[in-house]
Amino acid sequence: MSQARLMEGTALARRVVEDAAALTDRTGTAPCLATVLVGEDPASVTYVRMKQNRCRKAGITSRHVALPAATTTEDLTGTLRALSADPEVHGILLQHPVGEHIDERAAFEAIAPEKDVDGVTFASFATMSFGLPGFVSCTPGGIMRLLDAYDVDPAGKRAVVVGRSAILGKPAGMLLLARDATVTYCHSRTQDLSSAVREADIVVAAVGRPRLIRGQDIKPGAVVIDAGYNAGNIGDVDFDSAVERAALITPVPGGVGPMTIATLLEQTVDAAERQLGVA
Repeated sequence: MSQARLMEGTALARRVVEDAAALTDRTGTAPCLATVLVGEDPASVTYVRMKQNRCRKAGITSRHVALPAATTTEDLTGTLRALSADPEVHGILLQHPVGEHIDERAAFEAIAPEKDVDGVTFASFATMSFGLPGFVSCTPGGIMRLLDAYDVDPAGKRAVVVGRSAILGKPAGMLLLARDATVTYCHSRTQDLSSAVREADIVVAAVGRPRLIRGQDIKPGAVVIDAGYNAGNIGDVDFDSAVERAALITPVPGGVGPMTIATLLEQTVDAAERQLGVA
């Protein structure tokens, strides 16, 4: 069997975000994304820096708010509400995780839905699930764009999502369901995970456990989306063995990650258009 074709997100991501400059020309206002970071976790600092760089290249203004690691839930929610009320800010990203002492859900809910360009609030999950106008969670949204770019139609396919987080696994399944896939969620308490994965035409690995999904469990010809990222640039899929059985597979890095950021920036432009009344 020939090796799987790589679903590379880097080149595709460059094509996704191209409307920021046009909006600035039309309105005289550049879209603005505020990023909020609590503490100095090295991985989070790197992610925020990457997003700021992509903002700059896309013509989006980036406003960064750095808060100390000891920040309380009350202080964080106050910061997010202030950004939500600021007419010069069109989108808000709270880099997560935020620390175990903070109520992360309360923090997410302090973001105004119209500025929730990362798709993390209850409101965003509801509109996404019901197919109403709003913002999708960025990684699942990026995954759907990858599937479209590589002509993968989920309709009628068996999709297995490994992971059930509120901003990745659950919304990924809902977006696939909306596209008429038959969706199975698997998680840490799933019995005989291998059997479920073997039935999947589309596998979305989003659990944060390195090389959890083994190549021997991949259905020949399946599409494998590795949304995991672990230390050492290792995904949730054992790439070397899975590439021998899958038809399409995302690399780590360079697959889902660039599309996540592209979706974030695209939704920031969309948010700015709506707030400026030119959507």
